[in-house]
Amino acid sequence: MKESNYGLLLKQIDSIVDQKVGFYPNLGNILALIKEGLSLFWVGTYIVKENYLVLGPFQGPPACTLIPKGKGVCGQSWEKEIPFLVPDVHSFEGHIACNPNSKSEIVIPLRDKDKKVFMVLDIDSDKLNGLGQKELDFFKEVSLLIEKIYRKSH
Repeated sequence: MKESNYGLLLKQIDSIVDQKVGFYPNLGNILALIKEGLSLFWVGTYIVKENYLVLGPFQGPPACTLIPKGKGVCGQSWEKEIPFLVPDVHSFEGHIACNPNSKSEIVIPLRDKDKKVFMVLDIDSDKLNGLGQKELDFFKEVSLLIEKIYRKSH
């Protein structure tokens, strides 16, 4: 991925957000813009529902629809409330292989106005070491924008 695209993408995300349409239409557009702009394998979300993450808006091939709390990268990110950068998902203990073409992953928990995790942002690359610290930093910024949109609509 080209680092020079990150600043431009953040500006584009800001410009397409329309508070009149609510959270999910905005989130769908944000995910589409990111997937296309960075040529990623998969970009999506999982929504917290009781003790599970349920597949939310995403861009890419079909994915797991239900992930238990603490399971896989997404479930552990939610449970521990910390982001994960995984250069090789096959070396991550407990990884859930939703798609065998996913090779590296970033997962970031998103918090509501009460600081409670309501969703995780999940980014997958089809390349080993396809995601690194620069991508993690970029997606942390994207997460803050998504949280801001969520808080305004809820």
